[in-house]
Amino acid sequence: MSAVSTTTTLDERVVSATVGALELFGIYLGDRLGLYDALRRCGPSTPAELAGAAGINGRYAREWLEQQAVAGLLTVDDETAGAEARRYALPEAHVGVVADPLAPDHVLPLARMVVGIAPVLDEVAEAYRRGTGVPYARYGSEFRAGQGAINRPAFTSSLVEEWLPALGGAAERLAGGGRLADLGCGLGWSAMAVARAFPRADVVGIDGDAASIAEARAAAVQQGVAVRFECADAASLAAGEPFDVVLLLEALHDLARPVAVLSAARAALAADGALLVADEAVAPAFSAPGDEIERLMYGWSITHCLPAAMAEQPSAAIGTVLREDVVRALAHESGFGRVEVLDVDGGFFRLYALRP
Repeated sequence: MSAVSTTTTLDERVVSATVGALELFGIYLGDRLGLYDALRRCGPSTPAELAGAAGINGRYAREWLEQQAVAGLLTVDDETAGAEARRYALPEAHVGVVADPLAPDHVLPLARMVVGIAPVLDEVAEAYRRGTGVPYARYGSEFRAGQGAINRPAFTSSLVEEWLPALGGAAERLAGGGRLADLGCGLGWSAMAVARAFPRADVVGIDGDAASIAEARAAAVQQGVAVRFECADAASLAAGEPFDVVLLLEALHDLARPVAVLSAARAALAADGALLVADEAVAPAFSAPGDEIERLMYGWSITHCLPAAMAEQPSAAIGTVLREDVVRALAHESGFGRVEVLDVDGGFFRLYALRP
């Protein structure tokens, strides 16, 4: 396919992207300052009322409310009223998107991820020049929180209600006291969801990022969930009894040495166990221009996933856009005998069952 056909079209697209980026920053401020929560709690509010409820300056409250209304995120009762008299509200249809962390349509964390990338773009540019990378930890707490939160709805509900039941006996084994390891567990939402759904199961979450593991441990204590979290690599999996299920959720494309990790997971599985992989639901093959999913995934790849993977050498340097044929090739190289694409709606994810 040809490139964008006219300069005007490209001009409009760049302006639209700029508007979108700035509106993401507005969403970030609404999250960071608790403004959406205040509107949800207090109902329709004037700038002064929002300022009082959220503990911010009144002039900033007015400007943010006006921007959010112009952007269509909030409603306003009377546009003709004076600037300080207008009342703004968060529509019920928008509550899940920006104010309910467990809602299926909760995409507010994308703003935190974009904000987290921005401070390290200079390092990313230097990595491009040198052929090096940017370690995951350099993206900081905002990206880490955003990544954990964007996956939390699916990892809290879909994982235990749909994905594990589709894995052919896995749910039954966990219900009976089976063992599950969550590789690349991040902030631990998936491991904690499994432990809540299957209280007799032995659940361990493993991640190489110390900050993520610290937050996961704190969250498990706060929620009273029995999960063991370890800051370790995949090689530690085979040290104990075999696992009935190993999870690798939105992590395979980030691995510098995916074959080593997959091989360790295979060695740790029981003979009739399964590795559940969730990775991006991208197109079967490269084509350009691509759809919005392809554009989104390549956007993450050029700014985060590839630089983070390149920080470890040698690196497979997969990038975010992990296609099905590559998953199958990696699984075969790692010694897995069967690879099945599960017939469930994974949203942004394609789900694979890898068996020894």
